[in-house]
Amino acid sequence: MVARLVIAAPSSGAGKTTVATGLMAAFAGRGLAVSPHKVGPDYIDPGYHALATGRPGRNLDAYMCGTGLIAPLFAHGSRGCDLAVVEGVMGLYDGAADQGELASTAQVAKLLKAPVVLVVDASSQSRSVAALVHGFASWDPEVRIGGVILNKVATDRHEHLLREALGESGVPVLGVLRRAPAVSTPSRHLGLVPVAERQAAAVEAVAAQAEQVRAGCDLEALLALARSAPPLPAAPWEPALEPVAGRPVVAVAGGAAFTFSYAEHAELLTAAGAEVVAFDPLRDEELPEGTRGLVIGGGFPEMYGAELSENARLRKAVAELAASGAPVAAECAGLLYLARSLDGRPMCGVLDAEARMSQRLTLGYRDAVAVSDSPLAAAGTRMRGHEFHRTVIEPGAGAAPAWGLRQPERRVEGFVQGGVHASYVHTHWAAVPEAARRFAEHCAR
Repeated sequence: MVARLVIAAPSSGAGKTTVATGLMAAFAGRGLAVSPHKVGPDYIDPGYHALATGRPGRNLDAYMCGTGLIAPLFAHGSRGCDLAVVEGVMGLYDGAADQGELASTAQVAKLLKAPVVLVVDASSQSRSVAALVHGFASWDPEVRIGGVILNKVATDRHEHLLREALGESGVPVLGVLRRAPAVSTPSRHLGLVPVAERQAAAVEAVAAQAEQVRAGCDLEALLALARSAPPLPAAPWEPALEPVAGRPVVAVAGGAAFTFSYAEHAELLTAAGAEVVAFDPLRDEELPEGTRGLVIGGGFPEMYGAELSENARLRKAVAELAASGAPVAAECAGLLYLARSLDGRPMCGVLDAEARMSQRLTLGYRDAVAVSDSPLAAAGTRMRGHEFHRTVIEPGAGAAPAWGLRQPERRVEGFVQGGVHASYVHTHWAAVPEAARRFAEHCAR
């Protein structure tokens, strides 16, 4: 089984992404095949992971996919690799609200039998760091804290005080990183700016993170810790579906405006017999030749509203495809793109709805039940998902709701209209692979 580490922290903002991405790039630079993973539903960090390793960043979400799929999905992604690095989410023991340890980094570490490296923001403490690390290391005896990396350390004197305090903790210091603005990644209203929006700068940032990690971390000790993980008895997940006939073309939106997607979705569609073809709504004026179905995932259309609106030929092509009854699956940004307008700018006009930016953040896991038949799900199908947006959409007429949400409050959400299934809820099809088969089947008709 592949050597593996989980990179966690006491809280958000400690530097997990910097450390995890730097480690991935540093080990990849030494010639190791590194498999990148991210706990939770986040789409943006895996883009940086992919840049660091040359492999798709993959998510491990115990809420959306279930605990039983975590080890198989991990084994699928890390097949043939020398090392896997798993970046955690939030604080080590934080998970789905009111669900105990579900979807926490700690739970995923236990499911993977993986040692944890705790990244601590040491910028405002010295001796107290020992109490902090002791508390995290002793909270759950099933979680193995194999070492600590001290981040944002100010001076040699500060480092000396931290190491002295941790000397009797039983948790070794595996790295010390100084404050370094060059390795930081810019953020905005929904987190880090995706790689696709800053490719050249992102390459430089990942290289700087790798150099910082090489200079400040004991890579040999970290690799030895990763190799100490016991065997993981899990067969790799396989996107095994009965393929439909005819190899229908499914166009999948990408580019800077639509960066949110899970690698398993394309794998499932391919396994179901579809030919998956990517296109960029910012650049391409036509859908891929022979398109029989369309998938538009999440992203930041509000940042590119003017460019998306100016591409009138593609907007018309999308509207015509939807009007023909072809299957269209749209999530969050895709939903906004299908609306009549976004912040007053014309969009595709598939849905009689107006979308706009809002100051209110909608964030959290969702327990959803399909309330209308669609090419994605039969009525009554239960799926778990995640909402994360600062937009609102004012519905018009002509569409049925897509989902009935059961938490945190009961409400209906989304649109089903003809072959269109559009919703704010992001889903992970690995949990319900029949969704991909059903979609491909509708495309083939």
